Amino acid sequence: MSILPKITVITGPTATGKSELGIKLAKAVDGEIVSADSMQVYKYMDIGTAKPSLVEMCGIPHHLISIISPNEGYSVARYVEDASSCIKDIIKRKKKPILVGGTGLYIDSLISGRTFSARGDSCLRKTLEKEFDALGGDAMLKKLGEIDAESAARLHPNDKKRIVRAFEIFNATGKSISQHDKETKSLPPRYDATKIALNFSQRSVLYSRIDNRVDEMMSSGLEAEVKNLLDMGVNNNNTSMQAIGYKEISSAILSGSDINDAVESVKMESRRYAKRQLTWLRRDKNVKWIVWDKTPDFNAGISMLTELKLFKAVR
Repeated sequence: MSILPKITVITGPTATGKSELGIKLAKAVDGEIVSADSMQVYKYMDIGTAKPSLVEMCGIPHHLISIISPNEGYSVARYVEDASSCIKDIIKRKKKPILVGGTGLYIDSLISGRTFSARGDSCLRKTLEKEFDALGGDAMLKKLGEIDAESAARLHPNDKKRIVRAFEIFNATGKSISQHDKETKSLPPRYDATKIALNFSQRSVLYSRIDNRVDEMMSSGLEAEVKNLLDMGVNNNNTSMQAIGYKEISSAILSGSDINDAVESVKMESRRYAKRQLTWLRRDKNVKWIVWDKTPDFNAGISMLTELKLFKAVR
């Protein structure tokens, strides 16, 4: 049996101190950080995605941040390909890979060893999307049932994205997405991963930090950042503009509605997202939790990581 490469994962809901703890750990173990954030991959989207600044990075190399245009699409399949390549290179250079971020699907897909049929055919996808719009969700779902009854049974007629994807995979591979998923679930994991999740002992503290972070983003120029994206031709049909913060602010700008109302929506959606992140993480019994009191205690966090024997000693 081959020995799996070791990686450490620092994850958790938004505003829990993942980036700072990850940087401190990387400094302690001679590591490099691989982002696991589905929106930090986009260029020109710095404030709303809470990217660490060059100063905050403290000289620690960060990978998969600002790598594509906000007009481009990015998928979990592409993330797994890109992150695997980064981790392989980091290990080759005798450094420690540390995955930092809150996009659970990206993290779990990378660790699990799951493979993906293809990045997709954009022309085929557009054709299928037009067919969906013309026929409607019910008709497309019935048609899907003829080739993949299992997927058709669990999808909703309004779930255009997943219905189109199911057809796209079948056309590209000759296999249903259900068959593909069953085959990949039987594969061994890619990595021996230690997954650390951060949280606060009181939900109210987490929510307060999220609200404060949104206020800080607005003070730092989030509205101007969104306006710049709109001026570049990025619109709400782009995946990048579906990010919390960008979607609400761009809609307010385009409609001329009250920005303050949009900010309150950003806070609410961010709190809801944090709740979903916690639900996702709590399903994983292998997660090791670091629970802060009222503020993150990063020195205590590093000490706890030391006890987990992620490294011999903090330098």
